[in-house]
Amino acid sequence: MADVDLESDRGDATGPNTASRSRLERLGRALLDRLPVLSVTIVAGLALCVSFPPFGWWYAAILAFALLGWVLTRPATTAAGGLGYGLLFGLVFYVPLLPWISGLVGALPWLALSLTEALFPALFGLVAALVRRLPGWPLWFAGLWSAQEWLKATVPFGGFPWGVVGFSQTESPVLPLASLGGAPLVSFAVVLLGFSVAAMTLEVIRWWRGDAAARAAAPPAVVLPGLCISLVLLSTALAWPDVRKAGAGAGDDPLVTVAAVQGNVPRLGLEFNAQRRAVLDNHVRETLRLAEDVRAGRAPQPMFVIWPENSSDIDPLVNPDAGQQIATAAAAIDAPILVGGVVAAPGHSRDNPVSTNSVIVWNPETGPADRHDKQIVQPFGEYLPFRSFFSRLSPYADRAGYFIPGQGSGVVRAAGVPVGITTCWEVIFDRAARESVRNGAQVLSVPSNNATFDEAMSEQQLAFGRLRAVEHDRYVVVAGTVGISAVIAPDGRELARTGFFEPAYLDQQIRLKTALTPATRFGPIVEAVLVGIGLAGLLGAILHNGSFVPARSRGRRSTTDDGKGAT
Repeated sequence: MADVDLESDRGDATGPNTASRSRLERLGRALLDRLPVLSVTIVAGLALCVSFPPFGWWYAAILAFALLGWVLTRPATTAAGGLGYGLLFGLVFYVPLLPWISGLVGALPWLALSLTEALFPALFGLVAALVRRLPGWPLWFAGLWSAQEWLKATVPFGGFPWGVVGFSQTESPVLPLASLGGAPLVSFAVVLLGFSVAAMTLEVIRWWRGDAAARAAAPPAVVLPGLCISLVLLSTALAWPDVRKAGAGAGDDPLVTVAAVQGNVPRLGLEFNAQRRAVLDNHVRETLRLAEDVRAGRAPQPMFVIWPENSSDIDPLVNPDAGQQIATAAAAIDAPILVGGVVAAPGHSRDNPVSTNSVIVWNPETGPADRHDKQIVQPFGEYLPFRSFFSRLSPYADRAGYFIPGQGSGVVRAAGVPVGITTCWEVIFDRAARESVRNGAQVLSVPSNNATFDEAMSEQQLAFGRLRAVEHDRYVVVAGTVGISAVIAPDGRELARTGFFEPAYLDQQIRLKTALTPATRFGPIVEAVLVGIGLAGLLGAILHNGSFVPARSRGRRSTTDDGKGAT
């Protein structure tokens, strides 16, 4: 009896170890079997990343979705597999795209944000695996991608549109599509191209691998993906002439000269906040240099001057010294200055320092006039959601600001010109620039503060301004504390730009425009249609699988069939 018990004990001791080794071996074999697919997924994510600035290899985005299309349409890819491959694709894309965030809040929030954003491609992968059996899958896939981009630009905390595929295409031939449907249409077109290329390639390979009789009997089924590619190219060709004409400065739109001042900061990083007076002095000094060049005939007289966001973190409305410095600069240049200032909001106190991130029009004769208070403020940066909760999780929480969103039309008047304002973070959101233009803006301004980030982030943000210029047929003036500042034509070309982390000014002639593009008029409708295509594909997959047949009906039909079989 004791021997039996001893053997039993030995079996219990070795059993779990054997089971663990067996599970590890199975996991290793599974990973090894999937290594080619995992490798392709990683390459696809990296390809999408390098399509964005600072690399700007726009064509890599098409390759990315062609590879992802192959991964998701493999017969062996289940819905769970699609979820996993989509998550891996998203992580490989977002982690190297967003490292500039770690300079502000540390590595953990950067990785947490990347993981959160990767959940959206994961959701896409799951649903795409369910839809792939439908005819014309590239179209349904493109619609589903549009749906996940809309979703990630909406939730959580107002969304994070950084990484929308359309913003990688500012050097691409498909950029003119932005004038028809904004960033959502450009994204849809690029994704559709990639998936269609994959569909054609896979179909040709399948046809080629067949025997001679099968190849002779039926050509490869490439009509649908070919039509999708042709539709994208034709739409681009139709949109390009108007965009090119606008960019060439043709027409009777009035000419004006505008200036952007980049004063620079003493040093990059969060420490710039401790140098508030130095930052203000830098912008005053650079404006005085511009004024001197104007008087000497080396630069034309601007109608108005744009300073960047946070060029006066000292509230100029309550601080007489800051107000006097700005007034001196405005008098010297003899033109209104659009000053980026931090202004105390109602209820402001030492314990609750609520403020607005504002752009104030400072006239040389009358001082502060029109004003835009930033309406879309950045969560975990400009404000902290659930402050009491997150403050317990990370010491970086205390660095978040107390900014509150403002109200208004998104337009200020400077020297009689309606100027649309999309302050830094706002330019990422489709609705901000659209509302400004629909409310009468004849030129768009993007005052930004990139002092806490790096040059790669500034290049990425500049791409947003380039797409907005095409989307709304407006000249766009980007003014940054450290750069990159630029003047952008309505075809997306940079007419002038500064270097990064240097004091400089831009003084450029532009045209004031009033026409509205289809994207300005109907952008939300276009996006709704694109999202609807994805939802239609999902509905088609559900109907194709018979999931809408009531369970009770299926049971009755099964009973009848059984009876017939018995007879």
